[in-house]
Amino acid sequence: MSHAILSASASYRWINCPPSVRLSEEFTEKTSEYALEGTNAHQLCENKLKRVLGMDTKESIHDLDFYNDEMEECAEGYVNYVFEIISKYEKPLVLIEERLDLSKFAKDSFGTADCIILGDRELHIIDYKHGQGILVDAENNSQLMLYSLGALNLFDDIYDIETVTMHIYQPRRENISVFTRTPIELYKWAKEVIKPKAELAYKGEGEYKSGEWCRFCKAKNTCRKRVEVALEIAKEEFKFPPLLSDSEIEEILEILDQIDSWSKDIKDYALGKALEGKKWKNYKLVEGRSNRKYVNEEKVADIVIKEGLNPYEEKLLGITAMTKLLGKERFNELLSDLLEKPKGKPTLVSRSDKREEIETVKEEFYDLTQRTIVGCR
Repeated sequence: MSHAILSASASYRWINCPPSVRLSEEFTEKTSEYALEGTNAHQLCENKLKRVLGMDTKESIHDLDFYNDEMEECAEGYVNYVFEIISKYEKPLVLIEERLDLSKFAKDSFGTADCIILGDRELHIIDYKHGQGILVDAENNSQLMLYSLGALNLFDDIYDIETVTMHIYQPRRENISVFTRTPIELYKWAKEVIKPKAELAYKGEGEYKSGEWCRFCKAKNTCRKRVEVALEIAKEEFKFPPLLSDSEIEEILEILDQIDSWSKDIKDYALGKALEGKKWKNYKLVEGRSNRKYVNEEKVADIVIKEGLNPYEEKLLGITAMTKLLGKERFNELLSDLLEKPKGKPTLVSRSDKREEIETVKEEFYDLTQRTIVGCR
């Protein structure tokens, strides 16, 4: 399968760091098991959706290497979500796994939309995400916005489209995210952002910039810009946190995640090279620590039982496993009153995070301290 030089899926990176596109061409692409599992999940979603809509499909679960009950449940949920949107319209146009030409906005670019629905002057772009590591947001999502432009390029001259709604369906994170824009707003974004950035990226020009978009860059392990950003913190005097000014702490917080990510990538890269046979001057490959384990658990259990002892420990099933055991509906009916969601541990995150800000932590800790003091009298 051919890949676009300026792919929509990598647009977040090449918009922020245009020259990374050409730099990445020097590196071989390695397909992870997670990526293959995601591909299988998309194939299953396509198969199920086409069958529900009475379309021909050649896909079969027998061809899926990573098929399991969870994937089946995720695909069923996706189909139900899509069908809910379809059912809003009398005679909608539905396209599944539609290849979109994006070259009008970024040279030699194309992408494949999981599902496109057009009805009553409303266009929907739905993207299935099987990954559970990174929460994906539809708001200002460049991949979905590029898909939207590609779909508009197909239909805008035929249909009078008024709104474009972009959907992220990410079941393993219990995440459904929706974002709506008008065609005018999308074309404006294409003109002001996509076209100039795409032109730089295609030529390998522009400024290198390090950020969270580096995560999926093939050149991330040896990129000099990431080194420069990671070492910026060394420009600060090594003071204890209380001695730093608020502005210094703000600057450091902004790059700490990048430093942690860069550090892990360097270690992974060096280990990978060592496993390939490279001898580092001051580092060597050794066998890591491991714990003892049973060679044959059934045999161990039989021997212990013959000794008159119970080799097993009993533990209440977790909420996810219990839901699968009882079924979601029965689980809610029987156990919903016995569930609680404790407050999570306070965490400092970027202002872009959508979780509600905690305002009363200091007061709560103060009250707790006061009660403790009173109790000691």
